Amino acid sequence: MFYRFARNLLHFFFWFAFKIDAEGRENLPKDKGFIVASNHRSNCDPIFIGVMLKPNLTFMAKIELFQLPVIGRLFYWLGAFPVERGKGDTGAVDFAIKTVEEGKILAMFPEGTRSLDGKLLRPKSGCALIAGASGADVVPTAVCFGEKLHFRSHITVKFGKPISREELGVSASSPATIKAASRLIMSRIQELLDSAEDRP
Repeated sequence: MFYRFARNLLHFFFWFAFKIDAEGRENLPKDKGFIVASNHRSNCDPIFIGVMLKPNLTFMAKIELFQLPVIGRLFYWLGAFPVERGKGDTGAVDFAIKTVEEGKILAMFPEGTRSLDGKLLRPKSGCALIAGASGADVVPTAVCFGEKLHFRSHITVKFGKPISREELGVSASSPATIKAASRLIMSRIQELLDSAEDRP
């Protein structure tokens, strides 16, 4: 209930602050859990994605955010869960897998941190690993805007066609397949970004 209240409130505010729209929502799987894998350019990215989707999203976020007064508690109320980056946080991975298996939508930023210049960073392995273990489709997603985010920026959230478990070809016992799947996810995100740049 709190998530929906917060989403509606932020939806109103963000529609005033930005010119925001979405493309490709017809690509989102119906009646099953899946993973939204997006580029990451600003602290507003989770909200840009969240206000474009009616179902509740579960975000994996760095543990440092949960240690902030008030804001950390707000993240919990919004259904996010922490992960310790770079430490092989198996508890967070297990929770993410369970989330998707329960039919929920897991939102992730495979780069693991924000890109300061808008260019995609090297992906972490978590997204591909979770997709392979859960059997969930991965929906490549791109949050597109100009060089800098400012009042009344035009924001487009683009959802690409799902990448199936079979196409990812992940084997938990083969690090090479996880790396290849991670690169595939990022290449699909890059295609969405390129298509936004090509638009007149």
